[in-house]
Amino acid sequence: MASRKLAAKETVREAGAGAQAQDVPRAAPYVVVLFGGTGDLARRKLLPGLLNLFAAGMLPDVRIVATSLDDIDTIAYRKIAAEACQEYAHKSVKPEMIDDFCSFMTYVNIGEGPEQLAKAVQDAESELPEGTSRLHYLSVPPHAAGEVIHDLGKAGLAERARVIMEKPFGTDLASARKLNQEVQKVFSEDQVFRIDHFLGKEAAQNILAFRFANGLFEPIWNRQHIDHIQIDVPETLSVGSRGSFYEQTGAFRDMVVTHLFQILAFVAMEPPTALEPNAIGEEKYKVFRSLQPLDPSRCVRGQYEGYRWSDGVSETSDTETLVALQCEINNWRWAGVPFFLRTGKRMGAAARIVSIAFREPPNSMFPADSGFGTEGPDHLTFDLADSTTLSLSFYGKKPGPGMKLSKLSLEFSMLATGQEQNLLEAYERLIFDAMNGDHTLFTNAQGIERVWELSEPLLQNPPEVELYRTGSWGPQSVHELIEPRTWRLPFETT
Repeated sequence: MASRKLAAKETVREAGAGAQAQDVPRAAPYVVVLFGGTGDLARRKLLPGLLNLFAAGMLPDVRIVATSLDDIDTIAYRKIAAEACQEYAHKSVKPEMIDDFCSFMTYVNIGEGPEQLAKAVQDAESELPEGTSRLHYLSVPPHAAGEVIHDLGKAGLAERARVIMEKPFGTDLASARKLNQEVQKVFSEDQVFRIDHFLGKEAAQNILAFRFANGLFEPIWNRQHIDHIQIDVPETLSVGSRGSFYEQTGAFRDMVVTHLFQILAFVAMEPPTALEPNAIGEEKYKVFRSLQPLDPSRCVRGQYEGYRWSDGVSETSDTETLVALQCEINNWRWAGVPFFLRTGKRMGAAARIVSIAFREPPNSMFPADSGFGTEGPDHLTFDLADSTTLSLSFYGKKPGPGMKLSKLSLEFSMLATGQEQNLLEAYERLIFDAMNGDHTLFTNAQGIERVWELSEPLLQNPPEVELYRTGSWGPQSVHELIEPRTWRLPFETT
């Protein structure tokens, strides 16, 4: 069924702590139904994110109905939510603001059935203007998403609604297609927002701005000038208490299909006709159409030592906690340029970078002892961490006699602009965009099914899992995969 169009956007002054006043659109009144409301994601990201939007005046009229299987009441849930907001909110918010925010919450045990959930939503809507919209956030495992969608339809909660679905969307091509079919029985495609929080990051969007707003770089953004591209997201964290979840997914399903492929599409896409959802979605899908099916021989799967001792993990588990692979895009712009993707748990450092390595000059006029070529090719690096940094490395002459070269760097950081207080955290931006019906930073059914299709060869014939030491950069075969090149992390030195 088609979603109801929201009322015309209003404009308010941002009132976040320390923020510069700026015009921002404000969403219409909403009842937010938070599935998995007591879970880790809700406590660390969703509740603090909604609080920050509320404090900034970008979420003026809202009621939150949280639901999970925990046997608690509304008073207990408000206490849980307040503690989560105090611990994880990334902006300073006064305690009274948190109390005010939590007073808008009610809790329902999902085990009581969809009828009780529907009643709680109706009670919340009675406190808001007639025709208030609904936003359902499904912070649930992939195997539970279909049942939640069914219950929403059964409870009559698909009217005037939008639904945000967490990753991974399915676990393979067959399950993704089945889930899409179940979703489309209840919601129309324009009501569905498949979230990838990497695309909500300021630095990820800066890739589009950097490429398409500057005549300096777009002409060299192709196979003639670029040697290879790395998308590298190592983590120092273990799976922690998520062992049972990780056993069902692994690093490839959890990170590559959802996050890294989407970033790859941003880097590799052709210029869209406009910065609007359909145009961007079309160009991203063209990238996925040109992407070649994954070759298991060009993939490394690793597992950190000690993973099998984690709660919920089998003693004989072959689930990967690290994956590194090579992708090829067979189109005019990128033919012959390898894309190297890597992500893993318990690695040497935590980082989120996209690194573009440019081709080196074909001949060198510089003396053998000049230092030319000793520190790798020139790199353009997008740091997707919250610091939002962009850097360009290149060779320059050292001061003094003779021709001695070393790597220099130009760097842009949001922290240097004095505007970092105006940044929206990724989940905040994406929740806000979903409320306003903006699909620009979300993925669609067609794109999701295509990346699962590309993954089928690897899922059906995965390479053996190799153990690696915690605090390392993965097994040796990770480095052999990229030879004669080297991974940008750890950063190259002479």
